[in-house]
Amino acid sequence: MTARPHVGFVVERALGHATHADNLQQVIALDERVDAAWCPIPYGVDGLAAKVPFYRSRWTLRAGVRARSAIRAAHRLQPLDALFIHTQVPAIMSVSWMRKIPTVVSLDATPRQYDDFGAYYDHEREVAFIEDIKYRANVRCFRAAAAVVTWSTWAKDGLVADYEVPEDKVFVIPPGVWFDQWARPADAVDDDSTVRILFVGADFERKGGTVLLEAFRRLRAAQPDAAAVELHVVTKSLIAPEAGVHIHAGMTPNSPELLALYHRCHIFCLPTRADTLALVLSEAGAAGLALVSTAIGGIPELVREGETGLLVPPDNVAALSEALTSLVDDPSRRRQLAKNATEAVKARFDARLNAGRLVDVLQGILGRPPGRA
Repeated sequence: MTARPHVGFVVERALGHATHADNLQQVIALDERVDAAWCPIPYGVDGLAAKVPFYRSRWTLRAGVRARSAIRAAHRLQPLDALFIHTQVPAIMSVSWMRKIPTVVSLDATPRQYDDFGAYYDHEREVAFIEDIKYRANVRCFRAAAAVVTWSTWAKDGLVADYEVPEDKVFVIPPGVWFDQWARPADAVDDDSTVRILFVGADFERKGGTVLLEAFRRLRAAQPDAAAVELHVVTKSLIAPEAGVHIHAGMTPNSPELLALYHRCHIFCLPTRADTLALVLSEAGAAGLALVSTAIGGIPELVREGETGLLVPPDNVAALSEALTSLVDDPSRRRQLAKNATEAVKARFDARLNAGRLVDVLQGILGRPPGRA
């Protein structure tokens, strides 16, 4: 083994995992304890492969094939001392490599937890015997891993309960944000004359954007001065403009324009219908916004009711309108929730801190016999 272990980072780039992969690559580069070989696993399919129906329509198959190829190429270039694979989707077909090289598998949700949200991700359960094959393949993958990292305690509990993974094999390490980059500037002017609510979500429907629009209409109609409250929307979906609603198209993750918009707003609202642990909530907390979201997945581990924000049931317009109204009408409560959210993100969701914890786990598996399926 070299003085600096050579670690292959195999990271899927589907949906929000792309932002996580980018953040992770930047911060791992600052850690001198490992020499990283990056193996991105793209989601899309083109060329001749796009003409093969089964391959084109099966992300698990595409990800698995691409991961095996990427690991093989990286190992030929320079032997790998350890592997980090995010998520279990590309890992599931790399068990043979995991038997040779100590591996950490990382995930935001278990396959069964993801199945529960399937309707919102165009994902359907297969017939029973195929689901059984998939389940056994996932159990084999988790057994072969030397350690497993989850984004939340919710995901860890799902692994332990449903996939026979020993509790002491699982480490909860949430995805991180560049806290210093996202933190609200000390000289920022807190102008309460107009309260700005911010929503960020590429998939407007799944993230609860339509529910938020209706709740905002009710909120605005009840305000003595309707112009004193605004809704700012960052999304890839096409949204019709309306009174009080500002659409910001073309903004990219971590861009100066996006950060400036966060710092102008007061409340971050994500009434999502399906999420594991939305990265934008930790970004909003770092940026000094009070948080409003739904009590699903691992979200309550960041948005703690009455402490860092407010939680409402999914698809409940009345509850969402009431929660937003309470924060619009009470500036002192809004500021206290925002302050608590910032402190919580700094303690548990800072990118450098959490990447350091991840490297600690990788160092802990070096020299161990690889997991056995």
